[in-house]
Amino acid sequence: MKAVVCQNTKLQVVELPEPVPAKGQALVEVLRCGICGSDLHMRHHCDEFKAVVDKVGFAKVLPSSSDPVVFGHELCAEVLEYGAGCDKKLKPGTRVVAQPVLRIGNAIHLAGLSPLATGGFAERMLLQESALVPVPNGLSAEMAALTEPMAVAWHAVRRSEIQRKDVAIIIGCGPVGLALICLLKAQGVERVVASDFSAGRRALAQRCGADVLIDPREGSPYAERPGEDFIRDLPSLLELSLGTREKLGKLPVPWHIAWRLAEKLGVGAPKRPVIFECVGLPGLLQQIIDGAPLLSRVMVVGVCMQVDRYEPALAIHKEIDLRFAFGHSPLEYRDTLHMIAEGKVDCAPMITGTVGLDGVANAFDALKDPEQHAKILIDPQSAVAQL
Repeated sequence: MKAVVCQNTKLQVVELPEPVPAKGQALVEVLRCGICGSDLHMRHHCDEFKAVVDKVGFAKVLPSSSDPVVFGHELCAEVLEYGAGCDKKLKPGTRVVAQPVLRIGNAIHLAGLSPLATGGFAERMLLQESALVPVPNGLSAEMAALTEPMAVAWHAVRRSEIQRKDVAIIIGCGPVGLALICLLKAQGVERVVASDFSAGRRALAQRCGADVLIDPREGSPYAERPGEDFIRDLPSLLELSLGTREKLGKLPVPWHIAWRLAEKLGVGAPKRPVIFECVGLPGLLQQIIDGAPLLSRVMVVGVCMQVDRYEPALAIHKEIDLRFAFGHSPLEYRDTLHMIAEGKVDCAPMITGTVGLDGVANAFDALKDPEQHAKILIDPQSAVAQL
């Protein structure tokens, strides 16, 4: 079969042996596969990534830069056949998506990020049968292939605990940022602020539902706007604290009982934005800490591959809530697919191009230009080599 192999940063279309499903595995034909930012990172930073995940016990199943690897984990496929010991609940011909996992020996490999588990930059691949999710409602292969990146964003939204009345600030409108905008608006978040240097990315953010667009060269995403009554300095926070105590002290009930009741009812708490960092460059987290209002919640979704530094004392005095998000659960993955299929979230604007296997190297280059592309899909049956 044809596949795109990456080895020592070089992308090349080659012929590989046909994959044979083992026990519990399904052989699938790839219909569409998205190019993920992690694919771009792994091409040039494979060894650094391997060193990082070695600290959480996962390095053994990841490739080194010298290993031939077939990327691709954002996929929609069609079931062809099964290995031994499978339930075979989904008949051959069924269109599926799946978390890209594969049991090999005693280890779980990530298909597309493993030297042993071929990814979706190929005509066919193997997936764990237990991970397969049937595509509902006649959803197109193109839209179904967005399930994985949208599920990453959905996991981040859930971890952020954002409420409809909160203001969301998106830093970076690449595929992750765009996916977050789509999901935040689908969840009814009333104001989404999107910040990016690229005019093209800001235009896509607007199509995905962003309410406020910011060019960082011209303004700050953290600037004061009507209706966003955030605390901007420590004296204001002290005034709110002592002033509230003084006002409650005038009530006919003990002030501490009234305070506890207000906390239980969720009223009177100071407003704060939820900031999603979707770039992953050194120094950006410090920029957010510098500019964010007090009490901000920061969700780090962009993957920074370099060692970074920030000023913890400033984050402490601003009482910044810092959280990190990675991946998704099987339930989040399934729910994301159904949100797309049921029309609850519109992520179609994210797709900006499609190529065949012969066009993958060109697509990697094209993704360097944020004015032109956000999410490029691969159709292994397509002859398109240029975007």
